[in-house]
Amino acid sequence: MTRKLFVTTALPYANAAFHIGHMMEYIQADIWVRFQRMQQDAAGKREVHFVCADDTHGTPIMIAAEKEGITPQEFVAKIAAGRQQYLDGFHIGFDNWYSTDSPENVELSQGIYRKLRDAGLIVTKTVDRFFDPVKGMFLADRNIKGECPNCGAKDQYGDNCEVCGSAYQPTDLVNPFSVFTGSTPILKPSEQYFFALSDPRCYTFLKEWLNTPGRLQPEMVNKVSEWLGDAGEKLADWDISRDAPYFGIPIPDAPGKFFYVWLDAPVGYLASLKNYFGKQGMDYDAFLQDPDAEQVHFIGKDIVSFHLLFWPAMLNFAQHPIIDKLKVNVHGHLTVNNEKMSKSRGTGISPLRYLDLKMNPEWLRYYIAFKLNSKVEDLDFNGEDFVARVNSDLIGKYINIASRCAGFIAKKFDGKLAETLTPKAQQWIGRALTVNGAERQANIGANFESREYGKALREIMEIADITNQYVDENKPWILAKDPEKNAELHDVCTTALILFRQLTILLSPVLPQIAARVAEFLGDAEYSWRDTSGATVYESMLGRTIFTYSHLMQRVDAKMVEALFDRPAAAAVSAPVAAVAAPVAEAAASEGIEELAPEITIDDFTKIDLRIARIVNCEQVEGSSKLLRLTLDVGEGRLRNVFSGIKSAYRPEQLIGKLTVLVANLAPRKMKFGVSEGMVLCASAADEKADPGLYVLEPWPGAKPGMRIG
Repeated sequence: MTRKLFVTTALPYANAAFHIGHMMEYIQADIWVRFQRMQQDAAGKREVHFVCADDTHGTPIMIAAEKEGITPQEFVAKIAAGRQQYLDGFHIGFDNWYSTDSPENVELSQGIYRKLRDAGLIVTKTVDRFFDPVKGMFLADRNIKGECPNCGAKDQYGDNCEVCGSAYQPTDLVNPFSVFTGSTPILKPSEQYFFALSDPRCYTFLKEWLNTPGRLQPEMVNKVSEWLGDAGEKLADWDISRDAPYFGIPIPDAPGKFFYVWLDAPVGYLASLKNYFGKQGMDYDAFLQDPDAEQVHFIGKDIVSFHLLFWPAMLNFAQHPIIDKLKVNVHGHLTVNNEKMSKSRGTGISPLRYLDLKMNPEWLRYYIAFKLNSKVEDLDFNGEDFVARVNSDLIGKYINIASRCAGFIAKKFDGKLAETLTPKAQQWIGRALTVNGAERQANIGANFESREYGKALREIMEIADITNQYVDENKPWILAKDPEKNAELHDVCTTALILFRQLTILLSPVLPQIAARVAEFLGDAEYSWRDTSGATVYESMLGRTIFTYSHLMQRVDAKMVEALFDRPAAAAVSAPVAAVAAPVAEAAASEGIEELAPEITIDDFTKIDLRIARIVNCEQVEGSSKLLRLTLDVGEGRLRNVFSGIKSAYRPEQLIGKLTVLVANLAPRKMKFGVSEGMVLCASAADEKADPGLYVLEPWPGAKPGMRIG
């Protein structure tokens, strides 16, 4: 039997770039996928398909596209175009990235709906729905906010509370308001389509499905069981329709009605798989019908009501074959210094800033993995702990082994490892890789399988500790000084590198790039988990000629972590280098922020023509220690040349392709190096000692060259 896995993560909503919470979930799933791909079942290598997609439907995207004067499809395409830099940057290896606005998703969603209708689980009701009297349109659940009717949390959406996790109808909200206009919505009658979740059949199925062993974590079984009630009395019918205008999938035989986004979004997992199989020439239907196939899904705790009530009930009563083989892994939120992430409080982390600072993505992969377990617990990112953990484990323990021993193999033995090992060396290998006679790799593998990554990494670091103890006790740097001890030196360094290779294989799901570099250095092919067991641990290494070692990873610089955190809003709007003053809080003066400029009128402000500009090219200015030459597209049919004093803060390649803000009606200025046709806006502190940084203003994704700001 060959295990066949279909692995998915929650779909990101296609109205913004990825945030660090997305990266945490994708890294968690990617580690699990990489571990599975290293396994060999009885019939051969495991079959693993890892897919995701953008969640593209709903009123927010429709409104955002309308503001830009483009179609929703064009708006979504622009967001999707920026996804790959994040995925590549953090070594996240999805096989397919797709969209819920796709032919496959239309076909599958409408097909599921028809089967639910035929099963008698679709009903229509005339209900009162919220209507924005200022905007003149019905409001989708996510266009309404208010206080949660269950726990009282403020600023919650109209479908689901992100604090207590409960699901409800928008009309249940306390003190509701429109996110578009801030107005209090009014109720208007509308005929809507409902999935009859209150049907006794749904309760009977969900009770059994949730309590199937291995389906999901015990704490989630208990949580969702509370929502069911003792006999399903808490289950309410689910409104699955929305009125035009709406960007979504049309409901069959219901003109002017569209599926609520949460009906077609989870179907998007299947649509992405079907699209991928089509491109690979594989049989999608045969895979789903295969008894060895299973779907393993990773999601955050804030959306479990949709994934553990509505989605499984839909799949089951649409007679979808994957329902019996669906497992859901729920994780907590990512916090920063035990606080919810917030840009205004300076507790947000931008994944792109992380990469722009040249921080190693595998530092973050390791740190997240070290803190993850199989429970639904929040994971906290602490800057000091991040520096200490990465530098201690990855540099001080793991990388240190190779850097201390590889050079001696190259210098003393022409890069060739020892042909045999002494009994003492073999004893040390056994001591490092076994506990009470059992191989550690089996326990480590079991922890990766069950998503107990922290336990797996702690045991791997125990192997590293024993290896470093071995090196410390045998002191190869001392042995190298005595030619008569060359054989002992050869034995010690070979043993250390054998254990280093084992550590690399065990860490490879977490550190794929490092593992690839180590494989190249040691002359290995693709690593397999079976290479960690039995005699394969070292027999293939004996007598092998290895390549020249080059340093694999740098230590984390604490200054990088300081620069990583989003600055509080007051600092982010400090006076720009271009001398255009911006308001700041008086309380921020101690941080080097300028005081408010003299008051101006709206007429004064409108004299400045601020435009969105795209940086088409950027290059060094020969002979200048401060300037970069920017070539800008301002949407006027020609390119502008602008000199900006930001050389100390940016490399040209960091800026090419970015959007920024230009003072477009500034008189051209003739300079030593050419004519500057405008001024790019940047932010800086008045006191360079408090903050020496320069920050080029970058508009939100979706802005276009030539758009006026004001």
